[in-house]
Order: sequence, then structure tokens, then C-alpha cells
Amino acid sequence: MKSTDMNKVLIVDASESDHRLMSGLLVKSGYGPIAVDNLEAAKEAVPQLPPGAVVVAAMKFAHGTAQELINWQKSEGYKFPVIAVVDNFNAVDILSVMRDGGAVDVIQRPAIDKQLVETVEKYVKTESIVIQLDNALIPRRSAKFREIEQAIGRIAETNANCIIFGESGMGKEQIARQIYIQSSRTQKPITVIEAGGAELVGLHDPKSDRNEMYNRIKSYFQNADGGTIIVKNIQLLNFEKQSVLLHILSEEHPDVRMICTANGSLMKMLADGDFRDNLFFILRQSSINVPPLREMTEDIPDIADYLLAIYAQKTSQGKKRLEASAIKALKLHPWPGNIRELKDTILMAAFHSDGDTISADDLVFSEIQPDTAEDLTHRNPKAERDRIIKAYIRAGTWRGAAQLLKVSEKTLIQLRKKHHINANGEIEA
Repeated sequence: MKSTDMNKVLIVDASESDHRLMSGLLVKSGYGPIAVDNLEAAKEAVPQLPPGAVVVAAMKFAHGTAQELINWQKSEGYKFPVIAVVDNFNAVDILSVMRDGGAVDVIQRPAIDKQLVETVEKYVKTESIVIQLDNALIPRRSAKFREIEQAIGRIAETNANCIIFGESGMGKEQIARQIYIQSSRTQKPITVIEAGGAELVGLHDPKSDRNEMYNRIKSYFQNADGGTIIVKNIQLLNFEKQSVLLHILSEEHPDVRMICTANGSLMKMLADGDFRDNLFFILRQSSINVPPLREMTEDIPDIADYLLAIYAQKTSQGKKRLEASAIKALKLHPWPGNIRELKDTILMAAFHSDGDTISADDLVFSEIQPDTAEDLTHRNPKAERDRIIKAYIRAGTWRGAAQLLKVSEKTLIQLRKKHHINANGEIEA
């Protein structure tokens, strides 16, 4: 399958929490991270990387080292720049990994949040253009989108907490931010947290140190006093963190508005008892349901035109337009990655197409690959994908998910790749 993602960054690190931290930082900066934890998985991922990609590798990871990955790249003819993650600023180690055409740069693990994006930006090739969308919603004319705009306005006029439901890639965070922007709290702080990311992971095992977890979550409320907290992918919040959040909201009554995003698995978790119903009802004082792109195909020409306008501005080129054949092909595609996938598809087509028009022949779509490993659910791709995500939610780690699914970690990596499931348990293009 040809990748439609541009500015890919391959992360090779055995630390699950740092996977999530780095992935979150890169996504916010417009990059498409792929996270693996061992050498064999890295060798499988490298050939799939597009031009302009960068590799971020720990000095040591499962069954390999950054130096071994660099040496393998050389032997196979790959020239993706490798940035090494060092645990300690040891001059001997740094010189070793950077000599003789090795790593192009290093970042310190304790300073990932400060050094990662800045360092990656140095080595991304200019041929890969990133469209970084702002907090505004992409304008479009469909009746369903007007309903969403009206819901945003109604909810913004209140102080009610809100859950925004929808598939990955539909701009749920942008909707959450619009509620904040249009609300009376717009002059107060806003904080965005990834429920499954490092922001809510303490320095120690939460099971043995509930106080640390409480202090960490409480600090977000203190910093956002009078403002808004957006929690992305609330369905990834484990039961222990749910309990802490419930205590803060129900017992301490902070002056903070909660806006959460979630996919469809949240309702099933609620029914199965995996998500606390008392917390759910506090968070869902209001809600917005965002249909997937395949149910809003009338919006595709407007979204594509908007993206092409931005591309033209960024590249100082004339704006390209879609031919009728391209519009038809775009409307027929199922869009498992939704607007995020559409953005990547349009961007790639604009980059590679000749002339000032884009035809159907210029479009490269993601494809569902046939089953290759253990058959989890009788070869039902959607059921297989859903089961993988649920296992990850229950276990909290990909290693634990592999155990629940009774497959090897290598097999699970292959299955995640097949279903476009990222390190945070989200579906991507």
C-alpha cells in the first residue's frame, strides 16, 4: 500500500509512555508519527516511509540499538536521518552513535518535550509540505455541518460540560475549541490533555501511588481555574484515573468546564461497566455527534477546495482544482481516516500532479489489506480492529493487549499496521 501521509516520523523506543508523549507532540505539530518498540518492527516500517521522513530511535530498545538500525539502513540503501534519544548526556555514547555517518543529532530523554519537535524540524525535507490546520472549523455548506455549528453555539452559551462523539480524524478537538472560543470563558485558560497520553501518567505506577495521580490531575484544574479543560479520547482513561477525576468533579466542584472527545467505544464501555456511569453523566451534560466523512460526502468538495487554497498559499503556487473525475472518486472512497485522511490524500495529489488540475488518476487512497496473521474474529476486518482497540483500552499497554488477544507482540504490530491503529489506539489513515 502506498502511504498518503507526508512528513512521517518513525519512533523506535521501548518506552510506551514516551511513545505516547512523542506521538502527541508530533501530531500537534503536523507530523504523522509511527511508533514501534523493537528492531524487527522498525525494519518493517522503514521501507514504508515516504520521502522526507525522519527516524527517532532510542539508544537501546527491544532486541536492538539505534546503531544497529543505522547500520541496517546503510546496508539496505535507506537514507532516512536518524535522531538518537539518549538517556543521559554522555559524551562517549553521543560521539559513538554520531560518528561515521551515524545519527544526525541527539535529544535527551528528560527533555523530549522541549527538544523533539525542534530537532525533527531540522531534518524534514522541504519536499514534504505540511498543512497545519488551525482551531477554526473547515467551512462547508452541508445541512449536517450547519447542525454542528448550531450545536456549538447553543452549548457555548452555557457552562455545561460536553462530550463530542465521533470517529478519529473528524476534527473533534477543533469543535471543542470552538465551544471554548465562543463561550464566556474565552478569556480564561484552556488546557488540552490526551487521556491516553503521558500527561496523565505519573512518574510511578498509578496503582501504587494514587496520591501522585490525584496531584497531577488536580494540577490541571488549578491551572485552568475559571477556564476550560479539553480531554481528548476520554475512552482511554483507565478506571483508576476515572475514579480520581470523579472525586475531583463531584467532591471539590472546581470552576472549570470539561469538554471531552470520544469515539463510539465509550458507549460500549459504559454498557460493559468499563467506564463509570456517574462520571459519564457529569461529563455529558451536553453532547455533539459528529458523523463520519462517508456520511457527509457532500462536504468533500468544500473541504478539498479549502485544503488546496492553503497548499497554494504555502507553496506560492497557483491554486489547483479538482476535475469531475476526482470529485466522484473522492465521494466513493469510504474514508476510514475521515478528514485527516482526506487532507493527506489531497496534499499528496497536489504535490505530485502536473498542471493546474487534479484528476482521479492523481489520487492515491489507503486500502484495507487482507488478513495476514492470526484470525481474531473470523476475518471480519471491522470486528478485528474493534477488538484490538478494546484490548488496548483494557490493558493500558500494547504488550498487555497482545496478552489479552493471545497473539505475539510482533503479530499485534502487524495487525495495528493493517488497521492503521496508532500508538494511542486511534485509527489513522
